[in-house]
Amino acid sequence: MCQMFLLLHKQVFLLQLLSQIPCAYMLMKCPLKVIIEEKEWFHYYKPGDYLITGIMSGIVSRLYQFSFSEPPTHQLKSENTFYHLLPFLLAVHEINQNSRLLPNITLGYNIYQNFFSARLTYEAMMDLVSTGQENIPNYRCGRQKNLLAVLEEVDSELFDHVSNVLSIYKIPQINYSVINQIAEQNKHFPFSYRMTPNQKPPYSAIFKLLLHFHWTWIGLLSLDNDRGEKFKRSLEALALKSGICIALSGTIPEANMKTSARNTLMQEKWEMFLSLIKSQIKIIVCQLDFKASGILISVIQELDKSKKFIVGRVWIATTLTALSVVLFDLLVDLQNKYALFSFLIQTKGRTQYYDFKSYTSMVTVYGKEAFQCSISSPLLSKKVWKKCKEKENWEFPPHDVIARILSQDPSGISKVIQNVAWVLSAASSSQQSKRRMQVGYYESSQIVQPWQLHRFLRNFQHHNISRDGIYFDENGVPLGDFDIMHWTSFWEKSDAGVKIGSVERENSSEVKISINQSAIQWPTLFNKTVPYSRCTESCSPGYVKLVREGAPVCCYDCSLCMKGTFSVQEDASHCDKCPDDHHSNKKRDQCVPKTISFLSYEELLGFILAFFAIVLSLTTAFILGTFIKYRETPIVKANNCQLTYILLVSLLLSFLTSLLFIGRPMKMTCFLRQTIFSIVFSVAVSSVLAKTVMVVVAFLATKPGSSMRKWLGKSLANSIVLSCSGIQVGICMIWLGIFPPFPDSDFHSQPGHILLQCNEGSVAMFYTALGYMGFLAAICFLVAFLARKLPGSFNEAKLITFSMLVFCSVWISFVPTYLSSKGKYIVAVQIFSILASSLGLLICIFIPKCYIIILRPAMNTKENLMIKNH
Repeated sequence: MCQMFLLLHKQVFLLQLLSQIPCAYMLMKCPLKVIIEEKEWFHYYKPGDYLITGIMSGIVSRLYQFSFSEPPTHQLKSENTFYHLLPFLLAVHEINQNSRLLPNITLGYNIYQNFFSARLTYEAMMDLVSTGQENIPNYRCGRQKNLLAVLEEVDSELFDHVSNVLSIYKIPQINYSVINQIAEQNKHFPFSYRMTPNQKPPYSAIFKLLLHFHWTWIGLLSLDNDRGEKFKRSLEALALKSGICIALSGTIPEANMKTSARNTLMQEKWEMFLSLIKSQIKIIVCQLDFKASGILISVIQELDKSKKFIVGRVWIATTLTALSVVLFDLLVDLQNKYALFSFLIQTKGRTQYYDFKSYTSMVTVYGKEAFQCSISSPLLSKKVWKKCKEKENWEFPPHDVIARILSQDPSGISKVIQNVAWVLSAASSSQQSKRRMQVGYYESSQIVQPWQLHRFLRNFQHHNISRDGIYFDENGVPLGDFDIMHWTSFWEKSDAGVKIGSVERENSSEVKISINQSAIQWPTLFNKTVPYSRCTESCSPGYVKLVREGAPVCCYDCSLCMKGTFSVQEDASHCDKCPDDHHSNKKRDQCVPKTISFLSYEELLGFILAFFAIVLSLTTAFILGTFIKYRETPIVKANNCQLTYILLVSLLLSFLTSLLFIGRPMKMTCFLRQTIFSIVFSVAVSSVLAKTVMVVVAFLATKPGSSMRKWLGKSLANSIVLSCSGIQVGICMIWLGIFPPFPDSDFHSQPGHILLQCNEGSVAMFYTALGYMGFLAAICFLVAFLARKLPGSFNEAKLITFSMLVFCSVWISFVPTYLSSKGKYIVAVQIFSILASSLGLLICIFIPKCYIIILRPAMNTKENLMIKNH
């Protein structure tokens, strides 16, 4: 493996060497040369017993691409490279000043800047493993190999370039980046470690943030690579489940930084990007790394100048570095035109980027004084980078300034270096203990090899991360909770990053977000209010969403909830059913208690029916008293006094029975009212039947030689009344014994009301009792109808015929009316039928007799009754 690696490197070495050989340069018609700006440097170092190497990407730079029509240039331009360098330097300095941590050991460092370039990353790695003047790995020429670990914040696509080299030597690779999404398979990268948790927030948290503000019409901006495609697919799947529409999606292509932003926008691959930027979509969820942030900002600036950019956007970024936020703030008007949200991991002692202006000025001032730069390589060396060595006698900042710089270090590199120092201390102590036990022990400064750190790094990684409130998932990926940040202006406020909420993991797949909406200061262009971004107006409470056929899921119509259902939130996907004792109001946005309904004495209908029942009862009592008073008169005697009294008492009880149906249904009233009514009415109808039979028998008995005389008397009448009413009593007893009536509540028959009523128990027995009563009435009507032409002086059949006609008409009409009524109206129908049928009997049978008894007493004589009716 090593031989193949050396062979490959020699071939690369020969190709690079061609550009430097003078004879080749003189013979070529199109000379090749590497142009380096004289004022730039990118390799910083300090010697020490152990060297910690840093490979950094977060530098504002331009890397020009190769063009075959021009001489290839390796031209770099960077600004303020001390942003990461000074914390690195000061962290190493603080460790070297701590004699207890690493006694008799000094730390040094190498710092490379790769400018997001794979080519420069490989060059840095070749330089790292080549200690001589040439980039020849493993060729030391007597020099000490003291590389300890490599700290990197390279982009995900460059991560494997670093790992491919370091894994050969088993050198620890420690990532501290906030933008690197490393493939977290330890079997593929066994020597890589993360000192910070996964900075990518759960995608479900992004959608919960969108739904909190009711933003369902959004745009999606992703990177133009495999990671961006995976991001896009994941968000599209979650959007479909969440009811959010991605109206447009675009990518941020890899731009050629040599061309201007205006010429870049003319390229075809930017068409979807421009469509998204120029659209009316106000909410854009974007996947941004440092390079993409710079490209996006330059495009926004160019479109702003040409007045083609729609201002008033809300940018929701998955992860942003502090430098990316600073770029947004410097070049885009965050305070007035745009709103920028992002997610930051929650860790103990996490740096807040609140005073970045002061921090930048400090690192710039002290960084320029820290290094002495010079070209230290010979003319034909392949190490063409300018080297900058830390000055040995430069005056370090005061201790309070160092503490302030390290505490505000946005990259967290100082903390990672401190962790590596602790690991080195543990490994060094372990190796010294082992060597003291060996024969021929001697003291050596280089006793720890890089591969010996892995056991300590794994243990320290778990301890360090768990101490910061971060935990590991089932795949060993460090996870943590997030703060939701709203970024405003760095240069005008001390609180540029305002925490507006948090994301907490409930388990590996579910998250819970909380948002303090009052902490958000919306830009002036939004009129200080939450922007609106929806396909359609939201459905108010009380309505449910109806998806339009063929339309996106977030484009829908609103439909009022059905009766008995409600919705209390906007854009409800379904209406909830009210409890049985509640019903929905007119707006369908809440449930209100149902009105309890029963036929009471307080309401008008109940009062009228009760009034008539009492009046008719008193009338019946008055008639009964009249008949008792005039019981010796011929008209009373001629109509069988005993049957008359039984009938009047039955009618009196019938009127009073109707009062049992009025009022709140109770257990006792439900138990008794139907049976008492059935028995009383059966007695009344049996009495009428007996009177009819007695009229017929009396007429037949007047014929000479008739055998009907023996049936005259009280025994026949009593037998008819007892037998007919006894059958009804038996039916009622069976009814009460098998399934008696009981109080019941009907929640559904009448909307908005709880109907308190008596459940008749056995419906079959109820209609059996009612049918038997109708059967008696039909027989009575038939007998009276057949006897209607008997002599009028002895004949009561005509009056009974009319009374039974009224009686049967009432109860025949009762059945369909009863079945079609609800609640208290069922009770009212039955009371009315009782009163009407009883009144019919009272009027038809007794009013003519009362007329004669009271008003025409002269007609109340035996002679007058014997006169035949002409």
